[in-house]
Amino acid sequence: MTMECCEEYARLSAMSRRAFLGAVAATGTVAATTSLFGESVLQATYGAAPGGNVLVVLSFRGGVDGLGLVVPHGDPAYAAARPTLKVPTASLLAKDAMFGLHPGMAPLEWAWNSGELAAVHAVGLPVPDRSHFSAIEKVEDADPGSSERRGWVNRMVGLNTAPVPWDAISLGSSIAPTMVEGPAPSVAMAELDLISLPGADGVDAAWNARRLAALETVWAGTTGRLASAYKAAVATSTKLTPVSLTKYVPTVAYPTEWPANELSDALKGAAQLIKADLGVQVITVDFGGWDMHDQYGTLDWGRMQRQVAAFAGSMSAFLKDLGVLRSRVTVATISEFGRRVEENGNAGLDHGWGNMMLLMGAGVKGGKYHGTWPGLTHGTTRNDDLKVTTDYRQVLGELIHKRFPDKDVTKVFPGVSYDPIGVLA
Repeated sequence: MTMECCEEYARLSAMSRRAFLGAVAATGTVAATTSLFGESVLQATYGAAPGGNVLVVLSFRGGVDGLGLVVPHGDPAYAAARPTLKVPTASLLAKDAMFGLHPGMAPLEWAWNSGELAAVHAVGLPVPDRSHFSAIEKVEDADPGSSERRGWVNRMVGLNTAPVPWDAISLGSSIAPTMVEGPAPSVAMAELDLISLPGADGVDAAWNARRLAALETVWAGTTGRLASAYKAAVATSTKLTPVSLTKYVPTVAYPTEWPANELSDALKGAAQLIKADLGVQVITVDFGGWDMHDQYGTLDWGRMQRQVAAFAGSMSAFLKDLGVLRSRVTVATISEFGRRVEENGNAGLDHGWGNMMLLMGAGVKGGKYHGTWPGLTHGTTRNDDLKVTTDYRQVLGELIHKRFPDKDVTKVFPGVSYDPIGVLA
């Protein structure tokens, strides 16, 4: 794999078509809009209902090594292809005859044992795509062949009777991911406590009220795209600012060291939103750093063990922080692709095809590995891959069907014949 690939991921992280849209729509650290779509800002209606289920989508940006996180130790080709990078069978957690979890997942072992964590292996796009740019677009658009720039989360919340911007919230960046882009309203913010409405963001409540009244006077009677965006921004700010101004005190300690701290901050914001019970349906969070062409490491050093520990520690804290609200919250992980079966000459792993997904929380048939294992090959070609036996949209479709039964899965994932694999109750 050439350096252009890593440069591609760096460019993807720094700038894309989403960055352009975000730059137009964002004001400071938050983009509270009805959603900028092409050249139009589409109007939102209001009326989300609290008390419902919540889906948290965590994206392993960069292409997580599913074979290293959910290890197929029972397949002899795994160890043969990774003489220096393999995870020893004796070190694995939650082992069965074929699979085991990376030991860095120890903070989440309680969730596995309690039946709140499951893994699905050999999932991914139906056709391989090893480009960060196009693969993540395909995964998040989830509508192959369509020219419409609309993500599957946007289609999902767009099925609501009266969509509102806070139906779908993206945390960690003011640039919304592809999965939430489209005509249905959404909100993207770097941090929950930074949300504000420009012109009405002073520290004094009376000042804020006067500024908001002045803005209302300016925009009174106006129509059109900008007026629609203004109304959505005001409604969103009014809804979310009381939450953002409240100092959040979690019930457990979240990790504070790098690289876990950024994920922990986003998940704390997610917990605060869920506890505020505003009617949020989907929260998306990005956790990058998985593009490991080199310095992958072992259990004693390297990027993989550091990243896995950061994820597991942060996610464990989030789930425990939710407490009884876990009965309403389901977490699903996605990534653009997996890694090759065979380690490369730089003690790393190049872009592959098949991957795994983790599901946590409400409704999950946990404590087990799901999916159809295709077997690994090693030595037949230089580019041996984990083959995909389950379209990732089937996993997400089952989650939506079971946890949001009012949503038509065929409209969220057009062209997919719904065929659940039984990962949710």
